[in-house]
Amino acid sequence: MTSEVEQPAAESGTLGYEQARDELIEVVRRLEAGGTTLEESLALWERGEELAKVCRRWLEGARARLDAALAEETGAQDEDADA
Repeated sequence: MTSEVEQPAAESGTLGYEQARDELIEVVRRLEAGGTTLEESLALWERGEELAKVCRRWLEGARARLDAALAEETGAQDEDADA
C-alpha cells in the first residue's frame, strides 16, 4: 500500500524542527478526525512516532547547546571573579 504518510526514515532525519512539528500536528489532526482505515491509521501513527522522535532530537540538541553556552558563561564569570 502506498500512502501519503509513508516516507523513508532517512527523509525524517533531514526535516527541520518546524517541519516535523507541523507535519506531526497534521498527523494528529487526521487521527483525531477519524474516517481512515485501520491500515491508514497505523501508518499515520507510525509516522507520528517517527516525527515525534525527530522533534525530540532537535529539542535535546537545542537543550545541550543552551546548557553548553550557560556553562561557558558561568565559567567565564568564575574566571573574572578569580582575577
